[in-house]
Amino acid sequence: MRKPIQVLIFPFYKEKNCYLYAIFKRRDLKFWQGISGGVENKETTLEAAKRELREETKIVNYSKFIKLNSMTTIPAVNFGKHRWGKNIYVVPEFSFGVELISKNIKIGKEHSDYRWLLFEEASRLLKYDSNKTALWELNRRLTKSKEE
Repeated sequence: MRKPIQVLIFPFYKEKNCYLYAIFKRRDLKFWQGISGGVENKETTLEAAKRELREETKIVNYSKFIKLNSMTTIPAVNFGKHRWGKNIYVVPEFSFGVELISKNIKIGKEHSDYRWLLFEEASRLLKYDSNKTALWELNRRLTKSKEE
């Protein structure tokens, strides 16, 4: 059973002296976003993030997950068939970054395309401000030592 909790995941890859971020184009709605999905049964948000990564990219080998502080809430009515009762109005979304050991991704049926991009271009293409904020936090965490 799906819980009223959502996860958002941004894969990243270090190439030379920069970080590249993977963003994904939704097949149905035609916009760019991170990987997202629901938390099921007794999963933690991290377990759900790992499962969604595997389901949407077929990736099972990665270096590390980074839990981000960025989070948002999404109106429960946006989930259509997922009804959690009349007292659930919003669904929290928790964000993660995941360092991949390869840029090879096999997208599933939810997405029609993906791109590896530098932060600025990836951020420009993302539809939702919550995705932009999570990507900004991830980029800041990864690059702050260079700037300070």
